[in-house]
Amino acid sequence: MSPMEPFGARLRRAMDGRGPLCVGIDPHASLLAEWGLNDDVAGLERFSRTVVEALADQVAALKPQSAFYERFGSRGLAVLEKSVEEARAAGALVVMDAKRGDIGSTMAAYAESFLRKDAPLFSDALTVSPYLGYGSLRPAVDLARESGAGLFVLALTSNPEGAEVQHAVRPDGRSVAATVLAHLAEENAGQAPLGSFGAVVGATLGDLSSYDLDMGGPLLAPGIGAQGATPADLPRVFGSAVRNVVPSVSRGVLRHGPEVGALRGAAERFAEEIRAAVTGG
Repeated sequence: MSPMEPFGARLRRAMDGRGPLCVGIDPHASLLAEWGLNDDVAGLERFSRTVVEALADQVAALKPQSAFYERFGSRGLAVLEKSVEEARAAGALVVMDAKRGDIGSTMAAYAESFLRKDAPLFSDALTVSPYLGYGSLRPAVDLARESGAGLFVLALTSNPEGAEVQHAVRPDGRSVAATVLAHLAEENAGQAPLGSFGAVVGATLGDLSSYDLDMGGPLLAPGIGAQGATPADLPRVFGSAVRNVVPSVSRGVLRHGPEVGALRGAAERFAEEIRAAVTGG
């Protein structure tokens, strides 16, 4: 099996060509109802197929939230597998939002589920949690590097509960979040045009100038749209790292469904607003 170009390089090209927008695929019950769909496997399949059809050839990345598929058991996972396959075939990068985190062989098994190239759920990148210690992610880091995939590591999340862990200060005077970012900088050292190991940093957090976000990798930024952040906020929040930000929008786009044209139009508007904010144009 031939080696794949590293995720960071593929993401940089997709962001430059399609605009730096990631759309989340979050088929929760209330959104299915808004689309006139039942909260069952048939509704899940229809929703997912429509989003992929509308957006996979347009946006840089799609980010399915695995929990909304897992709740339907094996049939839901079959829908997720198909959605990942079809999205990648249409040219979108797939970021699997599974937030896995464990130790040893269990972390290795999670990594194999999403980052092994012949796995049914192989994705271009996976969200992971470092809060069993960054070193616990080593199996995922190693397999991602081998497979040409990437990781997005939870660093500065937008939920208020996250601060009690992420802002905690270590004996060396550095916060936990800053430590995570420093580890990622080491992973990305020497990688151009963009490293493959990114951080999840909420777009709703305000001034983050006390953190070094220029760590050589992408910054997955949820919070645009329904959570209150706007594209215009990005330069203020991310400073000099703004060009590496991948803003993630879910409801702000998905609420325009189920019409394919309306979904495409909403994504295009967000992408243009983000591009203008990032480039200052």
